[in-house]
Amino acid sequence: MAAPMAALVELGFAEGAPVWRLRSALFPSKVGGRPAGLGEAGLPGPAALSCPRCGRPPAFLLQLYAPLPGRADAFHRGLFLFCCRDPSCCAGLRVFRNQLPRKNDFYSYEPPSEEPPPETGESVCLQLKSGAHLCRVCGCLAPKTCSRCHRAHYCSKEHQTLDWRWHRQACARAGDLEDTVPDHNFLFPEYEIVIGAEDEAPPEVLEEEDDVEPIGSMGEAFEDELESMAKHESREDKIFQKFKKQIALEPEQILRYGRGAAPVWISGENVPQEKDIPNCPCGAKRIFEFQVMPQLLNLLKADSLGTSVDWGVLAIFTCADSCALGTGYAEEFVWKQDVTDTA
Repeated sequence: MAAPMAALVELGFAEGAPVWRLRSALFPSKVGGRPAGLGEAGLPGPAALSCPRCGRPPAFLLQLYAPLPGRADAFHRGLFLFCCRDPSCCAGLRVFRNQLPRKNDFYSYEPPSEEPPPETGESVCLQLKSGAHLCRVCGCLAPKTCSRCHRAHYCSKEHQTLDWRWHRQACARAGDLEDTVPDHNFLFPEYEIVIGAEDEAPPEVLEEEDDVEPIGSMGEAFEDELESMAKHESREDKIFQKFKKQIALEPEQILRYGRGAAPVWISGENVPQEKDIPNCPCGAKRIFEFQVMPQLLNLLKADSLGTSVDWGVLAIFTCADSCALGTGYAEEFVWKQDVTDTA
């Protein structure tokens, strides 16, 4: 998916796809399953991925293939979003960016074939060509090994414990472990993200957008408490109605992409100001790149796995310069907006 002009917004929709289409060599945009990393060097380790609130290892939520036209160092570019599944956190979030030139150590210079490979089975690759091992549970970098057999690899003690029920029998056997990995009830369901351009917004939506005043612009004058509450509820309703009208033409959209565009907020509460978005470590400002919509929650089946995650909007902000990283992964910024009671 090419990065669009600021005025253009692209929409993402979840569709089923064969496993081979969601592997790294095809540069997929996808939801759930295990991450299909871009560069194999500099993968974020357990400390970088751990939930910023509780410290637990996260589940992979989605990735977006978003190269930048005209940037030789970002011919391939991916954004990877992770989400904590612990109930007390309910979506502690981290997002990473990785980019590569067309000529690199991992992929052919020529575009990948769209034909299925000879082997299209369900086996999971848990060792990269670089030699790095991946966790049997989550598919992230796995520096830990089973102390008994030294053949099973994990990102953390939590995931080793989670896998022991299945690994116990294989641990005592000689030889390599099987390529098939059991369902640990940890990963989110896997879908391909299919991208399409958004139709022009209806005129009434644009008019309402102009009418919505920023938070904090009403001044400091004292108002009657009830009148203030009524105004707040009226404004909240207006913003929520605008959100619904904006997505009405494509109600199944799970993602909106528009690098440099403005996000569509679901509420007037907890909207970030410029000072709330930290600059990139390189010194450049971060700009909005894409948002995850609440419609995705319907596909995640989080409740059926024993843990609920929830959000109104997840807005991802990335380095405006998409600064050079070598072959590493740089952490970017996520703003989580919940649905308010008035919405």
